Amino acid sequence: MAATTSDPATEETHRSPATRFFDVLGPGLVTGASDDDPAGVATYAQAGATFGNGMLWTVPVTLPLLIAVQEICDRTALATRKSLGALARAKFGTKGMAVTVLLVIALIGANTLNLAADLMAIGQGMAPLHAGPAPLWAALAGGGIALTVTLGSFATIERVFKWLCMALLAYVVVLFAVQVDWADVVRGLTGQRFELKPAYLSLVVAVLGTSISPYLFFRQSAHRIEELRAEDLAGDDAPALHHRGPHGARRKLRNSRIDVVVGMLFSVIVMFAIMAATAATLGVQGKTISTAADAARALEPIAGTSSGYLFAAGFVGSGILAVPILAASGSAGLAGLLDKPWGLDHSPRRAPVFYALLLVGMVGGTLLSVVESNPIGLLVLSAVVNGIAAGPFLVVVMLISRDRQLMGRYRNGKLAATLGWTTTALMLVAGAVGLWLTLTGS
Repeated sequence: MAATTSDPATEETHRSPATRFFDVLGPGLVTGASDDDPAGVATYAQAGATFGNGMLWTVPVTLPLLIAVQEICDRTALATRKSLGALARAKFGTKGMAVTVLLVIALIGANTLNLAADLMAIGQGMAPLHAGPAPLWAALAGGGIALTVTLGSFATIERVFKWLCMALLAYVVVLFAVQVDWADVVRGLTGQRFELKPAYLSLVVAVLGTSISPYLFFRQSAHRIEELRAEDLAGDDAPALHHRGPHGARRKLRNSRIDVVVGMLFSVIVMFAIMAATAATLGVQGKTISTAADAARALEPIAGTSSGYLFAAGFVGSGILAVPILAASGSAGLAGLLDKPWGLDHSPRRAPVFYALLLVGMVGGTLLSVVESNPIGLLVLSAVVNGIAAGPFLVVVMLISRDRQLMGRYRNGKLAATLGWTTTALMLVAGAVGLWLTLTGS
């Protein structure tokens, strides 16, 4: 009997709808979940504990902006098979590259601070289990994650990332374990609890800065390219949309958009759950917190020990997910700018600059997590840097994604352009407000 060649499209129709749906999920889901890292958890919990449901309006505002920005970053990778760093080099040349390099270096610095705070949160999350000192677990987590991303295969790492996303469902469970004033939640979602006070505005900037962070732009693009490289379609090159034919290109673009939308929706659902749960417990009790670990401990006498354990489990899992993504995003951006090989799908021997940058961030963050005792200081500083840097980075992204020569037929349409520039303007204003509040000490 003659051998037959299977058609991927035919094979896809034989799988169940649920299997096809979960196979579609990848970079968008992982990036969305990494947005809810311990730094984000601490920020959202602080918002709920300090202002109750007063900041819930940021949830519906953030969702369409996050989807738009991440879809744009994702589409640049699909259309060009180049990372944002490489595209910035192609777009701006050597004259404009210096500014972009400085921005990416600032991003790596902010990511290292964020990474250190996340490792500290992992260590603190082991406290309810009485498993030993937090610095020891922070160091073990940092070393273990560094070894995994350096020596592991991309396929294995991607599967681990997907499963770690499930840890964030703990926050949704916590929401249903507490008594929520849903009428007040609606008032918060519709902006009726808005306050024009420096402390409130400063926390709004932190919420926006941790939700629409520059590292997400680079990671979405980089992860999608790593996924493309893994496809057996064009040898070692990542197959761009125009290499797939009309039907294949439409299907890939559609599936990637589904992935992004689901990922960002998952991210803001977790964001909402954390804010609403802490507002209904810590906010009502008037308790103040400075870290996600504080929130977990404070929840126990109010909502029960299981809620505290779930909250702690959530940010330990999210920290393990976010740490390698934080380290890899800036490293991929700078390596791309320098025209060097990059990617977790490459070996250290093949991409030495990328892995050197990644390990510098990992080692620096791990050391800082062991010697530093004030995680909230690191979180605030990284959130301010992210909030300030997000606007300029979005300008770079929007200029790249509208470029006909780089993007061809896949450049921004009217909807993407409108939402993208709206997000850019919002983050430029938020960054300016954050910088002013920081300099004035308000």
